[in-house]
This record gives sequence, structure tokens and C-alpha cells, in this order.
Amino acid sequence: MSDPIRRKNPLPILFFTVFVDLLGYGILIPVIPLLLANPDSPYYLLPPGMPIRHGYILLGFLLAAFPIGQFFASPILGQLSDQYGRKKLLAISLFGTCLSYILFALGILYKNIPLLFLARGFDGITGGNIAVAQAAIADVTPPENRAKNFGLIGAAFGLGFILGPFLGGKLSDPAVYSGFTAATPFWFATALSFCNVLSILLFIPETHRNMQPVVLRWTQALRNIFKAYNLEPVRLLFTANFLFQGGFAFFTTFFSVFLINRFGFSQGHIGNFFSYVGLWIAFTQVVLTRRLARRFSEYQILRVSLVSLSFFTLLYFLPHVWWGLLLVAPGFAISNGLSQANISGLISRSVGPDIQGEILGINASLQALAHSVPPMVSGFIAADLAPEAPVFVSASVIFLSGLVFLFFCKVPVRS
Repeated sequence: MSDPIRRKNPLPILFFTVFVDLLGYGILIPVIPLLLANPDSPYYLLPPGMPIRHGYILLGFLLAAFPIGQFFASPILGQLSDQYGRKKLLAISLFGTCLSYILFALGILYKNIPLLFLARGFDGITGGNIAVAQAAIADVTPPENRAKNFGLIGAAFGLGFILGPFLGGKLSDPAVYSGFTAATPFWFATALSFCNVLSILLFIPETHRNMQPVVLRWTQALRNIFKAYNLEPVRLLFTANFLFQGGFAFFTTFFSVFLINRFGFSQGHIGNFFSYVGLWIAFTQVVLTRRLARRFSEYQILRVSLVSLSFFTLLYFLPHVWWGLLLVAPGFAISNGLSQANISGLISRSVGPDIQGEILGINASLQALAHSVPPMVSGFIAADLAPEAPVFVSASVIFLSGLVFLFFCKVPVRS
């Protein structure tokens, strides 16, 4: 590690970058159902008389717009970060996120659904934040400590889930302050993202020391899908991760609608519940992940966490009173947090340091694809069956991920 990097530790700002990225995602959770899936909301955007099933379908496609853009852009951004450095690409992607929040807020204010889609798609195209941040963390972290530091990324994820939904619920509620609307959380996220851009430009050193020119291919995302399954050390691991991320996408797309329909949750209630889940995720990443890493390998942990996550997802169907959800959430959050951190660490440890940016870009592309299809499918499932049906599909797909990992993944780990 170079002296400048020693003197200016980039990890805190990198973790803050991931936190802001997930904060913006968390803010969406209680707000979007108000726009497209809750006719009783004053912010409902569908015209009178349009069936609610159309709102469900639009909700699914809106949530898919971001990962679709990310699918095509993330591998390109990852390779560009190998050539031009992590710092420049992080600053550019964060500035794009800042602009996307402005567009989304304007879409809400002007009741313009196409503008909402444009905002989410634009954020997906420019928002390679996490993939580039992961590459930067891998640059400055010894291989044996990557699971721990990727666990801290999960902690930033958890903190984003603590504050994001909470702020989304409170800042969109005129009962808290008469001037608040559904657009208010996104103005807040705009300001925070802009501060993040400044922190990257002013305080973070360049972490990548082996910059190499790349031949930019606009179809690299599609090439990466084929390349992922030709990389023998990580092929089956990519398969398990694809199923895991896809299953989780089924869950996140319609769980808020499930809470509205079954328990009558308002945006504030949704925000409070996801904040509670975020507390457990943060606890998992800060405390459990680092402690378990001393005794167990990523492979050993994932053999348990993926299957247990599918089990706890199904348990959400049991409660008939809202407080019953509080008993299920810790097991769900712990299983999810352990899976997120350890699967990223295992992928990183399975390849050499010279292609960290590329391999994490490939992984981000696969995750983006896994997050793209389920929301679109979920909208039709919810419209034709029931709003809670995508949650059941989520448990099934995550269980399949656990089976693939349990019986087929034998990933050699580099030391």
C-alpha cells in the first residue's frame, strides 16, 4: 500500500459513499407504493378509474428501470475505473445520482410518470457507485480481510436501510410538517449526494495503482454474462449469487405493498419497519460478520445463511398482527446480512488482484440483471394473483440459490 493511501485512509469515505447510495434506495421504499400502488394516498399518480393492477405493473417496471440501466453500465464503469482510477469514476457516478434525485422529485411534483422512469434509468446508467467502491476497497485491503471490510459495506447498507426508509416515511408525511410532500425526501437525498461528490473530490486518494488501458465495448454487459460462466473458479458462485439477488429483488419489490394491504401500514409505518430491519442488518455486519469470519470461512457461512434466509422470508406470512413482524425480522436480517457480505468477499478472493475492478464489475452486472427481471415479473404476479405472491416467489428462489451453493459450489479461495 502506498504512503499517500496510508496517510489518507479512503475506507471511511468509501463506506459513506455506499451509505448514501443505499440511503437513496431506502428513501424509495415507503414512497413509491404511495405513487403507484395505494389509491388512498394523496400522492397516487394513476388517473381515476384505472385498475390498481396497472399500478402494480407500473411499480414493477419503475423499480426495474434502475437495475436495467445499471446492468449495461456497471461493467463499463468497472473497467473504466481500472484505466482511469476509482476516484474519477466515483465522482462521476455520484453526480449522476444527484441529478437523478432532482428528476425524480420533479416527476412527483408534476405528476409525470415518464419522468420518474427517466430518473431511475439515468441513475442506473451513471450509478456504478457500489461496484467501483468495492474495487477501491479491494485495492487497499489484504485478501484475508476483504470479507470483513465487505461486511462493513453491508453495515453501510444497513445504515442506509435504517435512515433511508425512516427519512422517506417522515419527510413525505405532511402530518410531521405541513410543507412535506412525497418529493421532499429526494431533495434531501440530492443535497446529501452532492456533499458526497465533494468528499470524493477533496478527501479521497486514488487507490488503484495498476491502471491499464482498456478497449471499451458498449455490449460488454452482454459479453460479461457469457464470460461469467466461462470463469471456472467463480461460475457456480455467480449462479448462486444471481439466484440470491433475484430472490431478494422479488422480496423488496412488493413487500411494502404487502405491508399496506395486510396491516394497513402508512408510509411512516413502512419506514419504521424497514429501519428496524436495517438495525439488525447493521448489527450483523458490524458485529456478527467480523466475529464469524475469525472462526468460519465465507463458504461455511453461506451454506447456512442462504437456506435460512429463504426460511425466514416465508415466516413473514405467519403474523396476523403487525408486532409479529418484529419477531421474524432479526432472523431475516441476520441471514441476509451474512449472505450479502460473504458472497461478495468470496467472489473477490477467488480472482487475482489485477482484475478486481473487472470481476466486481461483472458481478455487479449479474446482480443488476438479477434485480431487473424480478420487479417486472412481480408486477404481473401481483396483478394476476395477489400483492403478497412475489414474497412467496422470493423465498422459493432464495432457497434454490442455497441448494446450488450447498451442492455445487466448490470455489477455490486465493489467500
